[in-house]
Amino acid sequence: MIFGIRAVIEAIEAGKEIDKILIRKELQGDLAKELFELIKGRGYLVQRVPVERLNRITRKNHQGVVAFISSVAYQRLGDIVPTLFEEGKVPFIVLLDGITDVRNFGAIARTCECTGVDAIVVPERGSVSVNADAVKTSAGALLHIPVCRERSIHSAIRYLKDSGIRVVAASEKAALNYTHVDYTLPVALVMGAEDTGVDSDNLRLCDEMVAIPQVGSIGSLNVSVAAGVMMYEVVRQRLAEGE
Repeated sequence: MIFGIRAVIEAIEAGKEIDKILIRKELQGDLAKELFELIKGRGYLVQRVPVERLNRITRKNHQGVVAFISSVAYQRLGDIVPTLFEEGKVPFIVLLDGITDVRNFGAIARTCECTGVDAIVVPERGSVSVNADAVKTSAGALLHIPVCRERSIHSAIRYLKDSGIRVVAASEKAALNYTHVDYTLPVALVMGAEDTGVDSDNLRLCDEMVAIPQVGSIGSLNVSVAAGVMMYEVVRQRLAEGE
């Protein structure tokens, strides 16, 4: 975390990977204008917030600006997918739609690394970010697997489908058993938040909607567990194909 208008400007000019910037709603002045011009068009997640929120983050002189530096450099899906095909790989992508719990994110990332996932996709807004806690929970996996932060999961799904990658969403409302899909082809799995699941518009856009059978009385699995079940089905099918 860095705070102060000049400090944030210098961090941006130095090429630091900015995760998000919080700016006091009423912030004005020449130095503030310089900051606004600098961040314009860069795609940073910028939030205008009450000064009380900034004061809760730090008691030091933040001058109305606090920025968070990402623990890793985010990558672009549009750079990774073509490279995978050029290298002769069968793409395996995981998209996280609305997941905000850092522990779940870290656990999913750890399983992604163990199952050979090529990239994790998160949206710019309403999602977890790669911070120190997430890296720790992932047992360092987030330092070894590309994380793409895209404008939205919806746009990412469209791009993947246009690239010839089958997009499969996990949903407890689905009728199709998750094992009844061919994962040996290029595939992307979409996992949603535990309380709301995958966004309905995103569900409609996916090629398949699948469910993991349950026989207990609890309504759903923890998302990190469900993601692990799905990912290892991909591994099982691909290993079986290679036998």
